[in-house]
Amino acid sequence: MRIGHGYDLHRLEPVAPAGAGRPFVLAGVRFDHDLGPVGHSDGDAVYHAITDAVLGAIGAPDIGRLFPDDDPRWAGADSAQFLADAAGRMDADGLAIGNVDVTVVCERPKLGVHRDAMIDNIARTLGCDRALVNVKGKTHEGVDAVGEGRAVEVHAVVLLRSR
Repeated sequence: MRIGHGYDLHRLEPVAPAGAGRPFVLAGVRFDHDLGPVGHSDGDAVYHAITDAVLGAIGAPDIGRLFPDDDPRWAGADSAQFLADAAGRMDADGLAIGNVDVTVVCERPKLGVHRDAMIDNIARTLGCDRALVNVKGKTHEGVDAVGEGRAVEVHAVVLLRSR
């Protein structure tokens, strides 16, 4: 078995054209929100954190080295591509998902109504049963940039097992 931890944080700004924010997307689900992540790709912090967790578990380079933010190929890219690449590397190493546990930290939007869709997207992209994926939402209780609604933070842990 192998364990990996991933983390991502994106600053939130008004969505273009009012600001530099992209549409607010988590685990491939678009949220109706006036703020969005500032990032080179689509800024999907959930997919970024899980990608790094999988890559870490297999001892591969991290997301920033594989998909650098100074490479124009990844400008505005759908982050599902990054997660699918990590899943392919995992599969090539003879490993499969044991489980995925994700914690999204933001004041708003609330994740509840989109949680099932997020889980479905993660499971589909990783090629695993949805019962192996968990997504939780937390707040930062008004503390720091996340608590003030100026950032979204995601932690992800994956357990990989031999196929």
